[in-house]
Amino acid sequence: MTKDLVHIGCGAGFAGDRKDAGGPVVDTLATRDGPKYLIFETLAERTLALAQKQKQRDPERGYSPFLEAYVRPILERCLANNIRIVSNFGAANPIGGARRILEIAKEIGCRTPRIAVVSGDDLLTVMDEKEIRSHKTIEGLPIGDGIVAANTYIGARPIAEALAGGADIVVVGRTTDPALVLGPLIHEFGWTEEDWDALAAGTLAGHLLECGAQVTGAYFADPGFKDVPDLAHVGFPIATISREGAIRVGKADNTGGCVTPATVKEQILYEMHDPSAYLTADVVLDISGVSVEQASENVVAVSGARGKARPDTLKTTISFDGGWLGEAEISYAGPNALARAELAREVLSERARERGSNAEYRFDIIGTSSTFDGGSAPYPGAGTAAPDGDYRVRAAVSCHSREIAEDLADEVLSLYCSGPAGGGGFRRNITAQIHTASILVDRNRLSPSVQFLGAGA
Repeated sequence: MTKDLVHIGCGAGFAGDRKDAGGPVVDTLATRDGPKYLIFETLAERTLALAQKQKQRDPERGYSPFLEAYVRPILERCLANNIRIVSNFGAANPIGGARRILEIAKEIGCRTPRIAVVSGDDLLTVMDEKEIRSHKTIEGLPIGDGIVAANTYIGARPIAEALAGGADIVVVGRTTDPALVLGPLIHEFGWTEEDWDALAAGTLAGHLLECGAQVTGAYFADPGFKDVPDLAHVGFPIATISREGAIRVGKADNTGGCVTPATVKEQILYEMHDPSAYLTADVVLDISGVSVEQASENVVAVSGARGKARPDTLKTTISFDGGWLGEAEISYAGPNALARAELAREVLSERARERGSNAEYRFDIIGTSSTFDGGSAPYPGAGTAAPDGDYRVRAAVSCHSREIAEDLADEVLSLYCSGPAGGGGFRRNITAQIHTASILVDRNRLSPSVQFLGAGA
């Protein structure tokens, strides 16, 4: 009976998620019978681009900088309880990530794991820049100069292959996020490439888990409207999936948060452009007939996913040099604070105009309408916010010159003695930027592969 159920938990929904979230998930999975998996989803598009730049500086790096923080606390318990780990924390360097895990295992004195590394998402290995630029951009900015990376969203089959090879841990780079869950399900249930409804259910399970605690109450909480108990200790999700594709979503034992039809529905719709045709590398998911019901406290049953034939193309993210972003902030508080903040904003804007640069400047007053006004002029918050209070002026510039970025930050700093009265709390940040664009490529151009490291390799 237990072989017809697979338990999969999530320990991170993005690079930067809570470092201790995986512990309760592992403790709960250890009590379950049957196949058990722990996933970490740590790879956004810009995260991968930054990892590529890191690898350029140091060929040994380029895997997720959070890999060690996530793996070290749970590695020994996972190996001891037959909980297999699947993650995209390989980023730009899956081999490097796998080697680091082997080092961690040695450092903490646990048995040597068998690690599978999935490669083959790097489009630059099969296409030159000219051919890449010949593709139509479907999302993001026009492809600029200085391509840093081109990574294709590969599917779940290579992960299933890696697990069939006996991997305790599967390290991948760019895959679709749901593939981290679908791969184990394909391995356990033997779903074929044309089991569209089953693949759709597995993809939906992956979509529910991929953002970590978003399905258990985090990023859902809105006091007085959508209350969530003990958000400080929100539990990360665990799904149990049947061979027939029925999904039950719960969370780690003895944790905060909640799992309700509302939290599940919000996550189902997250980044879902077309509910009847959610495109992935393995299947086109149709959620228009999905049913969501509370099965028990903090357990929600999900069923009814339908699948259609997978697309002939795969999405690829092109990352290229985006120049520099200069940012700086300064606060004004107390009586007449808004007027002083507005004056500071005017000073900065006028001095930027006098530079004669075509760089893209933006000036906001945080605490008014800065989130929504888009940096437009005239300043739309004027006359609507309280005159006394606590306001923070933010100046930013996007440009191709670090000197221009530094100059803007210096202008904000100069407000201390050359601006309105009572400025304080100056902060600045100058960062190199990566821009991205998406294209669709023929899936037959990519040939993902699996290699093994560690035990038995």
